[in-house]
Amino acid sequence: MKTKKAAAHGPKEIKKLEEKYLFRTYKRTELYFSHGNRAYIYDIEGRRYLDFLAGISVNSLGYNHPRIVNVIVEQGQKLIHSSNLFYHPYQGLLAKKLTEISGMSRAFFANSGTEAIEAAMKIARAYGRSGGRKGKTKILSLKNSFHGRTFGALSITAQEKYQAPFLPLVPDVEIIEGTTVKALEKAFSDEVCALVLEPVQGEGGVFPMKAGFMRAARELCDRYDALLIADEIQCGLGRTGKWFGFEHFDVRPDVITLAKSLAAGYPLGVVLGNKKVANIFTPGDHGTTFGGGPLACRLALEVISIIEDEDLLSNAKKLGGYLVKGLRLIGKRFPAVGEVRGFGLMIGAELGSDAKEVFDRLISKGIIANVTHDTVLRLMPPLVVNKSQCTEFLEMFYSVLGNIESSRAEA
Repeated sequence: MKTKKAAAHGPKEIKKLEEKYLFRTYKRTELYFSHGNRAYIYDIEGRRYLDFLAGISVNSLGYNHPRIVNVIVEQGQKLIHSSNLFYHPYQGLLAKKLTEISGMSRAFFANSGTEAIEAAMKIARAYGRSGGRKGKTKILSLKNSFHGRTFGALSITAQEKYQAPFLPLVPDVEIIEGTTVKALEKAFSDEVCALVLEPVQGEGGVFPMKAGFMRAARELCDRYDALLIADEIQCGLGRTGKWFGFEHFDVRPDVITLAKSLAAGYPLGVVLGNKKVANIFTPGDHGTTFGGGPLACRLALEVISIIEDEDLLSNAKKLGGYLVKGLRLIGKRFPAVGEVRGFGLMIGAELGSDAKEVFDRLISKGIIANVTHDTVLRLMPPLVVNKSQCTEFLEMFYSVLGNIESSRAEA
């Protein structure tokens, strides 16, 4: 019996199929995309959008980068998967490169950010029981953090809207309510095996940690023999203008988690650990079927190489500064724009109750951004974005705010 080939569908058919067959886990914006090029993405009717979200910090090289396409075609014709029961040429090379740029010692490859967090939590609990340590099982996390949606990751994702339907979660987790040194000191004890934090909170509203807080976190982890785990899943790999967000604070963690932009949109996550945890896992303690396959690892090697060859760290720093300056100037004209914060091309602008309307109007004008924490316009354009595209965004943002102001004056 022959099966029918998958056919292309229009917007109505696409939506109808999803509503009938998918779990209702996403509240989608009604855009139907087909292809992209550099910082632009196109819908199935051919309309072009300037993408200042980059697939939620995934498409750091934009769309259709020729070097990425070449790797997909070439490696796809050779070997996509072989399992972790055997060797392939690229996993060791990628681990070497990632440890070199991070200062870590070892790597474990997973499929996603939340899986990387799960592995990091297992490392923390195992560390708390190793070397004669007893009873060190508590994991600390910060309010407004986001680390993933599996049970372990969700347990340290300190936002009630994500946790409430799935309680009870993993025990021995404590949420630190404030990002102050005093709150941090109060939370620590000899029972703590790890503190997990994002150097820049993404889903929590694009909040960079304060330098004093990060230094205190490192000192307290050392004092209480606990691990400092940096969740760099959203802010890592060049987004902030440095390879890693923690580099802005001159503090080095014990464990790092990465994913999102690591393999240019192909699923790949990784946990990196320093010498302190290098021998925590032994064969059988952890594993994955798909993590670290040949195509994923080769893509990640190419991503890192492109970032270096095209000097995209400098581009992120320079154009991030340009965007922040422009947003702050616009804020002087429109009181709806509050604090503008972030590093590099990871920027949040407080818009209060206007955030959703600004988002909708930008979409209608061909600009993709994002609202996070309900009130913050989050900008994460591809690292390959150029100055004229940043200017295009700023001009459209200014126009949208002016249109909102005018419409309210007329009402």
